Amino acid sequence: MKKLILALAALTAVSAAQADSLSVAATAVPHAEILEFVKPELANQGVTLDVKVFTDYVQPNVQVSEKRIDANFFQHQPYLDNFNATRGTSLVTVAGIHVEPFGAYSSKHASLDALPERAQVAIPNDATNGGRALLLLQSAGLITLKPEAGITATPRDIAENPLQLRIREIEAATLPRVLNQVDLALINTNYALEAGLSPRDDALVIEGSESPYVNILVTHADETENPALKALIDVLKTDAVRDFILEKYEGAVVPAF
Repeated sequence: MKKLILALAALTAVSAAQADSLSVAATAVPHAEILEFVKPELANQGVTLDVKVFTDYVQPNVQVSEKRIDANFFQHQPYLDNFNATRGTSLVTVAGIHVEPFGAYSSKHASLDALPERAQVAIPNDATNGGRALLLLQSAGLITLKPEAGITATPRDIAENPLQLRIREIEAATLPRVLNQVDLALINTNYALEAGLSPRDDALVIEGSESPYVNILVTHADETENPALKALIDVLKTDAVRDFILEKYEGAVVPAF
């Protein structure tokens, strides 16, 4: 009888572990792909990972804030800081995973030197990624921003624009689709990869390895001690994941751990 009780107790413990689940919102590339890669290892640890793919940068934060999803994986810290400040949310970062160097692409011109006067340049319309795009244009020598302009710079902060570039602010996910309609588009790497662009081969200019825009795993403040979430963090920061990122994305995505 004692052996039977112990066996039942062990079975109950296993069932409880297998019942652990974690839902994570992610953009398709590379975030969801990385999560799918670690799913089998999490399953071995008794955690069922439910990856929910989104195509925008707003709903993943909204749904985690409303506790409809446990965590998300798609954004960098400047974007999260701006989202919390403007939306009144209190989402928190629990891990930094990788950097996606931001690039500028063109289907009309082979180099930045070929850009004509009054060229149309499309950038993301959210504050942090728009500012990131303008900083990249400045580092490429195409514009000069006002000294006080920071990571949330807007076109109004442009102090010098020798080519009189016409800046168009467009929703980030749409940028690959308008690439053939503009002279230059500054595209987040996740959307560039989804569109079949190679940041290493196709970008006319790209951020260096010093980029501060580490992509992060984010959750609600009440979920930071969730054991399933902690298990995910541990698995994401393994050598196996590092090797997966380096081999699959060939420099378009760089591990940050």
